[in-house]
Amino acid sequence: MLHNITLIPTLVGALTAALILGFISQKLKLSPIVGYLLAGVIVGPYSPGFVADAATAEECSEIGIILLMFGVGLHFHLKDLISVQKIAVPGAIVQITAATILGSVATHFFGWSWLSGAVFGISISVASTVVLTRVLSDNRVLHTPGGHVALGWLIVEDLFTILVLVILPVILQPDGGNVWATLGVTTLKIAGLILFTLIVGQKLIPLLLTYVARTGTRDLFTLAVLVLALGIAVGSAYFFGASMALGAFLAGMVVGQSEFSARAASEALPMRDAFAVLFFVSVGMLFNPADLVEHWQLILVTLAIVMLGKPLASLIVVLFLRKPLKLALIVSVALAQIGEFSFILAAMGKKYDILPPEASGAIIVAAVISITLNPIIYSRINPMFRKLEQTRLHAWIMRRDHENSLPPVTEDTQRLIVVGFGPVGRTLVRILERNNIEPVIIEMNIDTVKKLRKENKLVVHGDATLPEVLNHAGVNKAQGIIISSSAIPSREVVEAARSINPDIPVTIYSFYLRDVKILRGKKNTTVISGEESAAIAMASHLMRTLGATEEQIDNEQRRIHETLS
Repeated sequence: MLHNITLIPTLVGALTAALILGFISQKLKLSPIVGYLLAGVIVGPYSPGFVADAATAEECSEIGIILLMFGVGLHFHLKDLISVQKIAVPGAIVQITAATILGSVATHFFGWSWLSGAVFGISISVASTVVLTRVLSDNRVLHTPGGHVALGWLIVEDLFTILVLVILPVILQPDGGNVWATLGVTTLKIAGLILFTLIVGQKLIPLLLTYVARTGTRDLFTLAVLVLALGIAVGSAYFFGASMALGAFLAGMVVGQSEFSARAASEALPMRDAFAVLFFVSVGMLFNPADLVEHWQLILVTLAIVMLGKPLASLIVVLFLRKPLKLALIVSVALAQIGEFSFILAAMGKKYDILPPEASGAIIVAAVISITLNPIIYSRINPMFRKLEQTRLHAWIMRRDHENSLPPVTEDTQRLIVVGFGPVGRTLVRILERNNIEPVIIEMNIDTVKKLRKENKLVVHGDATLPEVLNHAGVNKAQGIIISSSAIPSREVVEAARSINPDIPVTIYSFYLRDVKILRGKKNTTVISGEESAAIAMASHLMRTLGATEEQIDNEQRRIHETLS
């Protein structure tokens, strides 16, 4: 029997430790990510007992990153990426620049050269893909405007980091090398990857999945999707010099635009979460407690840049671009951590003798701490926002965003407030207008707001959880308020609206039954559940097919409603 097999013991030990500590973290009302990182520390080389193979764990975590980004791409369409380019591109550039300058200046006091400081600053400027997507998903904001901006921002950072990884060796080579030629070639390669995936892949990938789907074999379809995700990811690294995460993301975008998106998401990614857990375990394995004592000053400086300097730069950029304060907080906090690319850049800097040995230790410790604290800090966004409501900054933002006043409400005016202008919101607005009811739309996306104002719609730009925004929309004289999306924090909106108009009728759309049970039963509150509506519709159709009477169908609908409520 072979005794040099490392894969199985590593998977068993790492996943078992992650399961136990993740469960404990969840019970302590902490993010499971904290438990996964602690599991990595326990099975790592710097703690006694079982030691997992670091190289094996890292390779397995790469699979998790690929599958995770493929899954994100499935639900992130090209139009979403284009829609956030005006904020994601300048935001990422400013944040990287700020981190680079802060890193150069701070490390200069430790006796480092300006080049070493710049490479160090760039290393800690990029956030972790896995952490970002996980935090946004756990808080149900991944597929909201804030989530799209944060993800687009991160993609721009990844592209910049790829350029640095390619150009840096050329700069540091003894013979010099043509930097501009290398930059041009790298840019062409990345552009080629994007064009190949989105244009050629747009034709070939759905065609391939169609042939496989016609076989009727479920495991073949699952295998085909996995081959596409992993194959394009590896191909993007070997042939185009891009990151595997970027290649997987683009492949997911192509599949997501086909008729196979739902099936691919449900059938082909069952291993995604398990392998993604191994990323956090592999990061925890790098943690050496001795670094906390030996290089604590450098670690504190690194943490200050990552968790204060970067978020502050992001906050300023988002507000400068006339975006809501809530969006600025979501983006700045979500990106206040470091991850995969930081380790790669640090390793390259060490290879070419740019970074001193203590740099890698500081980055690893800062990564572990920032990744651990990021979900906890993100969960405190709402309380932070409430405190900022009382500041002059928020008052200035409100004055800035509410330059256009709404027409006054007369005795003959019937006005309803519609929060959110997604698919449900758009339908509701059309119905209200056809019935001579004046809808006032509250929307966070400034581009949507500008478009609606050009169409002479009554629209308010801002966060509906704020009393000032609701006041501006005329909630005190409105006949009702409709919350049209599950992504909107319904309870906060209802509380803010009722603080101004205690008797205002509220209609809420919520997809999840767990939210319905909390909201339903409040005075003048109607909650429409997506899950409940689907169950009633399917049951009614089935009973009609079986020849049931309308009375029987009505009774069954009533029973389903009572059961699910």
